[in-house]
Amino acid sequence: MRILLTEDNIALADGLSAILRGTGHAVDVVHDGASANAVIAAENFDLIILDLNLPEMDGLDVLRAMRARGSRAAVLILTARGSPEERVKGLDLGADDYLIKPFDIAEFEARVRVLLRRQAGLHSSTVSFGAISLDLNSRAFSAGATPLDIPARELGLLEILFMRAGKVVAKEAIIQSLTAFDDDISANAIEQYVSRLRKRLSPHGLTVKTARGIGYYLDKLPEAS
Repeated sequence: MRILLTEDNIALADGLSAILRGTGHAVDVVHDGASANAVIAAENFDLIILDLNLPEMDGLDVLRAMRARGSRAAVLILTARGSPEERVKGLDLGADDYLIKPFDIAEFEARVRVLLRRQAGLHSSTVSFGAISLDLNSRAFSAGATPLDIPARELGLLEILFMRAGKVVAKEAIIQSLTAFDDDISANAIEQYVSRLRKRLSPHGLTVKTARGIGYYLDKLPEAS
């Protein structure tokens, strides 16, 4: 999933972004409200983690502007402004959840997982397609009781296709979901990841098919007669 972290405390931003990247997410970081507003207007994110006490533009104004533009990204507010009035205002403006500083990192991670599941329209922590299952909490794939050892980039690609199994995902959307601003993944690299995934998935009855000129989709292999 692609996440925007907006936090003016540099040390906190570095720590949280490292945690999120460590679980395989593409994370962009900005440190002021004006930059957040501009980035949200130009890019698509699955989740926006938003501080309220931001320089240049208040977090609530960022939230108000993005919802006015029709952005449907999930929003988790992180703030020291924890009065009931502030929480109600943020939720009324379109925030999905609220976490008061200081907070427990395990709770932060859990709230991120819940919002990303909700954003994908899922109500369970486990998703299955064919013989393969995905544990959304650990972001681990398995075939029956056997864990699948998949490198990070291929894992991210499989997760994107798995969450939309049977539906075509545009190549540009895949690149955007897998990369942050400072990453660089070419269309050729995506084709290589797809090729490797096909080899990994074939023994388990799945494959990645190409929708020419558009993108890719996850499908089941025909059963042997």
